[in-house]
Amino acid sequence: MNHVKTGMLLAAMTALFMALGFILGGRGGAMIALLVTAGMNFFTYWNADKIVLRMHNAREVDDRSAPEFVGLVRELAVRAKLPMPRVYIVDDAHPNAFATGRNPDNAAVAATSGLLSLLSRDEIAGVMAHELAHVKNRDTLIMTMVATIAGAISMLANFGLFFRSGDQRSSFIATIAAVIVAPFAAMIVQMAISRTREYGADRGGAEISGNPQALASALAKLAGGAARTRNRVSEQNPAAAQLYIVPPIAREMFSTHPDTGKRIAALQAMADEFGPPPAFQVPAARRAASVPPTRARSRASALNPHNKR
Repeated sequence: MNHVKTGMLLAAMTALFMALGFILGGRGGAMIALLVTAGMNFFTYWNADKIVLRMHNAREVDDRSAPEFVGLVRELAVRAKLPMPRVYIVDDAHPNAFATGRNPDNAAVAATSGLLSLLSRDEIAGVMAHELAHVKNRDTLIMTMVATIAGAISMLANFGLFFRSGDQRSSFIATIAAVIVAPFAAMIVQMAISRTREYGADRGGAEISGNPQALASALAKLAGGAARTRNRVSEQNPAAAQLYIVPPIAREMFSTHPDTGKRIAALQAMADEFGPPPAFQVPAARRAASVPPTRARSRASALNPHNKR
């Protein structure tokens, strides 16, 4: 069923791209849009993880550079019965995390230094379990592909403002479609993907970590921290917002995520289904009492004692 929904959503995004191409360039424009979409899908399928990681200037860490963080992810991956993903840290004060990759064998998970400085070890475990649930559910590929196509639709819409026909009526219709209709429709499809899958990843993360309360606590902290800290990646590419565990910008309408309060309530309701949270074998990371935004990398340094950058 997940594959069917994925195919339908990709088809909807492709149709939107072709419709905008037709409005701006007729049949030729629609065909060009189809070819561009096919090429984008093929390229993104093989390079989804590279696109996202480069976008964030993420750096890969291992057992030597970040033993506690990598060890935590490894134990969670074992619990989830997943191959060990590549692990990255993004040197950014904005507290957030994401997963990417075309399948579990080619997956990567990442957390920002802001997240690592803000959360306790159990909360970090809950967040990374959430991201591994996205990997297990094979959400990462479709989320990245839809973000890419949605961004392309917005880009094409901007081009439509400059390449319009001489007919005033056609020009007016193309402008309305380019500026409002197509990007809005792409956003609706993008929201549908993210909102339904976030609830599934929350439940999956709670099952992997065995501690829904810790994930609920992490979401509350991350939502507050994200609202106070800029996310330059999502500002430059709004389509990337759906990749994160919490929305990078606090918005009531048109959010790519479900309401955080409802997610927290759902996780707290799961607590009765679980026994006492399991103990992790990795040693607890030392938590700084207070880490201002200008020192956001200090927590990353604590988790990465060999990192000299």
